[in-house]
Amino acid sequence: MAGSSFGTAFRITTWGETHGAGVGVVIDGCPAGLELCEEDIQTYLDRRKPGQSKYTTQRKEGDQVEILSGVFEGKTTGTPISLIVRNLDQRSRDYSNIKDIYRPGHADYTYDAKYGFRDYRGGGRSSGRETIGRVAAGAVAAKVLKELGIRISAYSRAIAGIEISEDSFDAGEVFHNPFYMPDKEAAAKVQEYADQMIKKMDSVGGIIECVIEGVSAGIGDPVFDKLDADLAKAVMSIGAVKGFEIGDGFSAAASRGSENNDGFRMEDGKIVKKTNHSGGVLGGISDGSPIIFRAAVKPTPSIAQTQKTVSRDGKDVEINIKGRHDPMIVPRAVVVVESMAAVTLLDGILRNLGATMDQVKKLYR
Repeated sequence: MAGSSFGTAFRITTWGETHGAGVGVVIDGCPAGLELCEEDIQTYLDRRKPGQSKYTTQRKEGDQVEILSGVFEGKTTGTPISLIVRNLDQRSRDYSNIKDIYRPGHADYTYDAKYGFRDYRGGGRSSGRETIGRVAAGAVAAKVLKELGIRISAYSRAIAGIEISEDSFDAGEVFHNPFYMPDKEAAAKVQEYADQMIKKMDSVGGIIECVIEGVSAGIGDPVFDKLDADLAKAVMSIGAVKGFEIGDGFSAAASRGSENNDGFRMEDGKIVKKTNHSGGVLGGISDGSPIIFRAAVKPTPSIAQTQKTVSRDGKDVEINIKGRHDPMIVPRAVVVVESMAAVTLLDGILRNLGATMDQVKKLYR
């Protein structure tokens, strides 16, 4: 299967299936000399692991990461870093009843159409468990970026149409509610609504917002490898994401040029923008202001309600999906979005090191 790798200078390849022996990632291009231990990675994985609340799947996995290569005496060696998380709580029998049935909202039918074969145990590579490798790689990328003074933070901006209020925004609240929302009142409303959906055996979607601060101007390329285009591909490659926008995004289509253009001014001898409608990227290249983008996440397709579908042999059937599934994907996807942003940005920075002769000479000397 092609398409399991992402990046150029900082390249990651995820591997494994949700009900296989384990899942993981191989990272190539991480600079040597970065202090790195399993705890650095575990902190990120703990944010996406199952069973954190009744609003996430109750699959009991510790998701403990092991570093297999690329680190010696607590520092990266510059060679490929291989990370593994072993699967301990698979219940493949939960999927035996859908072996020959295409689940609505899943990749069952399209996998079969492409390969003539599919791993019906939870979706195989199309399972959300694949994102473990992304998050592990993102933890490494984020640590490199932190050394450069770059900070990435993501949170749930809206769930089930309930949106946070800018007036009530509290970054410290993100880790104090099960929905990763920076608004206590909005989180309480989501909880009430989510409880209703659980009783109705239904699910909800939402919007994740990500803010990247500390990025200097000049990262990204002006044509096919635009920074915002790379971010869009990275985020849209996450299984449950169905939409991406940066800056004002789709609302920019309803504005005028006089409103949407970001004026420039001088501040402390530096060029800065008066506004940030562009979301920190102009012409595919970072402009020095915060990079702000949003991802739309669909409702969890695995719901316990009876649904109409078809079988592999072309018969109309009904399906009741068993197993342990998230009533909503959004909370656990927050760190996945954050991680893919880190991987994308670090790749862009490393690719940018040879952009000018002055940089090449400085690096070589």
